[in-house]
Amino acid sequence: MNNQDEIKTFYRRNLPHYQSPGNTYFVTFRLAGSLPAHVITRLKTENKNQLEQIAGISNNKMKREKYEQFKSDYFDKFDLMLAKFAESPKWLDDDEIARIVTELIHYYDGKEYDLIAYTIMPNHVHIIFRPPDVDRSEASIANTNNKLRSSASHYIVTKILQNIKSKSALKANAKLKRSGAFWQHESYDHVVRDEEELCKIIEYVLNNPVKAGLVEYRDEWKRSYFKYDL
Repeated sequence: MNNQDEIKTFYRRNLPHYQSPGNTYFVTFRLAGSLPAHVITRLKTENKNQLEQIAGISNNKMKREKYEQFKSDYFDKFDLMLAKFAESPKWLDDDEIARIVTELIHYYDGKEYDLIAYTIMPNHVHIIFRPPDVDRSEASIANTNNKLRSSASHYIVTKILQNIKSKSALKANAKLKRSGAFWQHESYDHVVRDEEELCKIIEYVLNNPVKAGLVEYRDEWKRSYFKYDL
C-alpha cells in the first residue's frame, strides 16, 4: 500500500480505523450510555501516550501492526467493562428491540455485505461481515441498488454501521417511547487477517454470552447467529 492509499484508508476519532473493501471485519457497537464518562476518560488518558508514540512511527507497515495490537488490548479492556457496568442501559435485552436490530442486520446481508456471524448482547453488538470485494469498481457499486455509494467506499464499514444504527435507533426509540441517542457514536472495528484469526473471533463472538455469565452454553443464547460451519 502506498502513502496515498494509506491516507485514504485510515482515519481516527477516539480509536484508529483502517477500512477498505474486500476485507473481513469484526465490529462492535454499543448503546449510548453503556459506559460512564469517567471510565471512557480514564481509558483515553491511559492510551494517549501510547497512541502518540505509535503515530510517530514512520514505517506504515509497523505503524499498522502497532495500531492493531493497541486496538486488541483496548478492546479486551473495553468489552470487560461493558459486561461489568451494572448501570448500563440494557435495551437490547428486550425481545422486540433485539428483533429490530436482528432484522436490519439480516436485511443488509447480500446487499452491503456477506454476513458471517453476530451476537446481540444486552448493551452491545458483535458482528462479523465481509463488504463488497475490492475488485468491484466504484462505478458499479454506485449504480447498483442497495450497494454502497462510491463516495463512501474508503469508509465502507462506517457507512454500513450508519445504515444499521440510524434505522434501528429510530424504530427502537419509537418502541421504547423515548428520544435521544440510542447508539454510542464510536464503534470498534478490526480487520480479520486470515482464516485462523477468523475462527478465533467467531468463537469469541458466539461464546460472549457464556463469558458474560448470561447462559451456561452458547446454544442457549437466542440472539446469536453463524452462517457457516466451522
